[in-house]
Amino acid sequence: MSSIINTEIKPFNATAYQNGKDVSVSDADAKGKWSVFFFYPADFTFVCPTELGDLADHYEQLQGMGVEVYSVSTDTHFTHKAWHDASDTIAKIKFPMIGDPTGVISRNFDVMIEEEGLALRGTFVVDPEGMIKVAEVHDLGIGRSAKELVRKVQAAQYIATHEGEVCPASWQPGDETLSPSLDLVGKI
Repeated sequence: MSSIINTEIKPFNATAYQNGKDVSVSDADAKGKWSVFFFYPADFTFVCPTELGDLADHYEQLQGMGVEVYSVSTDTHFTHKAWHDASDTIAKIKFPMIGDPTGVISRNFDVMIEEEGLALRGTFVVDPEGMIKVAEVHDLGIGRSAKELVRKVQAAQYIATHEGEVCPASWQPGDETLSPSLDLVGKI
């Protein structure tokens, strides 16, 4: 299996539900800014609303970092609207909820479970050039943390603007980074 890291997102056109409206979304919308594609299996389920609610709670912070969030499931945008209207947790969501009923986007990011017609829990951080910098895929029963996602975006943004530096484990903004060299070998 080849890695999706440092590959460009593939073309797509879709309809999303956002703030009471149907909106068109394409791969072109993700270019020119940082983006997060947040795949989940299905609306009206169990782990999904906990994750999306957590992400909604961190959306303003991500927006402040210049990041747009796109949640994606193989449901339609109509189902997203119904879920948004029916659930207090999902009603908090302000980011586009992309419908992917044909599975094109889920296949583009290699998270489609073909025999079930659902997406795995996949999180992808995409830079302004459309290149995937973070890829995380979970089994269906394992929820994700938006707080950790924010940290990963911060690290990706930092290394994108600080050539020659890398962020060590659990790095937080303001922490020291590393500059890989022979002088560091065996000293960490």
